[in-house]
Amino acid sequence: MPKGEGKVIAQNKKARHDYFIEETYEAGMVLLGTEIKAIRAGRVNLKDSFARIRNGEVFVHNMHISPYEQGNIHNHDPIRTRKLLLHRKQINTLIGETKEAGYSLVPLKIYLKDGYAKMLIGLAKGKKKFDKREDLKQKEAKRDIERAFRDRQKG
Repeated sequence: MPKGEGKVIAQNKKARHDYFIEETYEAGMVLLGTEIKAIRAGRVNLKDSFARIRNGEVFVHNMHISPYEQGNIHNHDPIRTRKLLLHRKQINTLIGETKEAGYSLVPLKIYLKDGYAKMLIGLAKGKKKFDKREDLKQKEAKRDIERAFRDRQKG
């Protein structure tokens, strides 16, 4: 199964607008019981989340998982820091890239795969303002071309 395949629960759409995604990695997540139930219900938000490497381990910060409605005293803190599970070789590569070249780790999407919640994280380099404007121009031009092509086929 290729990276990122499965039932997509949440996507960080702004990430591809703000960053050039160089490479993606599939990571497992260390979750509590009520967190996985809330994720299955689609109650997760990746908007302002980011990943960091501390002591040779990868953690995701600011990922908001809403408290599970049927949970009682065992409910979790919605924005607690969560550990990501990657292979040691992948973590070592990420440590080198983030320290040396000024890359960031950005969560791209959360999906279910074989009953487990997985996160696709991207090794990303920030875009400048003119890069974002250029992307918008290209997207607009592509949309115009498709619209003209569709109108031509109808007429």
